Amino acid sequence: GGSSSASVLFSGLIREQASWAWREQNAGGRRILTRVMPQYPEMARTMNLRGNVKAEALVEPNGVVRSVEVRGGHPLLVRAAQDAIYKWKWAPAAHETHEPIEVKFDPR
Repeated sequence: GGSSSASVLFSGLIREQASWAWREQNAGGRRILTRVMPQYPEMARTMNLRGNVKAEALVEPNGVVRSVEVRGGHPLLVRAAQDAIYKWKWAPAAHETHEPIEVKFDPR
């Protein structure tokens, strides 16, 4: 018998940060207090997928997102964008507002 030393590479633990760019056409001018970065989907990374997800958030007066309606984007990226937007928080306002959001995914 021979003793084989297996060297295991934990490449899964090394996650390179995807570069994010935010573009908001914020007509209402309601300020975003908390902005959460979407998780770049592993499948999308494998496919080297890049693109934008357009969405509209219905934000309650207290700044919490009630709903997110996706207006366009790659199906693989849409879910990640939605999950992140639900964690966002806006500045308080007198009434609920519709906030347009565009999340740009770029795996570079």
